[in-house]
Amino acid sequence: MPQQNTWENEYKNPQLTQDSEEPREDVKKFLKYLRREQNISLENLHILDLGCGTGKHTNYLAELGAHATGIDISSRAIAIARNRALKKGYIVDYHVANIGASLTFIDNSFGLMLDVMCSNSLNEDERMIYLEETFRLLSPDGHFFVRILAKDGDRHAKNLLKLHPGKEKDTYMNTDMNLIERVFSREDFCELYGKFFKINELIKKTNYATFKNQPYKRNYWIAYLQKK
Repeated sequence: MPQQNTWENEYKNPQLTQDSEEPREDVKKFLKYLRREQNISLENLHILDLGCGTGKHTNYLAELGAHATGIDISSRAIAIARNRALKKGYIVDYHVANIGASLTFIDNSFGLMLDVMCSNSLNEDERMIYLEETFRLLSPDGHFFVRILAKDGDRHAKNLLKLHPGKEKDTYMNTDMNLIERVFSREDFCELYGKFFKINELIKKTNYATFKNQPYKRNYWIAYLQKK
């Protein structure tokens, strides 16, 4: 599986991922939104972190009292996540799994799901499975946080689309990692994700991504979704 090999190598010799155990501020803000505006308690809530990496968000949710589950395609990342949870005394359920394939969890298992930059490299067939599975696994009225690459106003993305175009719409080849990535316009994101979820918030945010110690200005969509 080429994508699995790519991520195994990434977690062995990080170029894109950061080895921080501190959750993203975007995720913290979303969790505050759930508590304050949706009146949702994280304590004992069943949560699935898709593409959890080394577990910084999964372990944080466990710290807050949630029943946290994390999945990732990289066995190396999962091993690191399990070790960090063990050291901190957190009970977290970690599995090696591909988010672009059918998952083994039962229907309506989770009240909250997270996709923090994990679905950018899915192809169209995998993305449809991912959407069908997230919809199946999310409980009625459950919430889904998505952080994904934005096309709108992103010069770096548009340059990559021109120089290294992929075969599918709005995809380019990350030649350093041998990885295809997809960027979304607002219209395309709403059309695709809106088939499955109610879009409560969709915010465009600009940050700097670091690759090989070189910062790049990138745009992202921050989406607060809810099962219809």
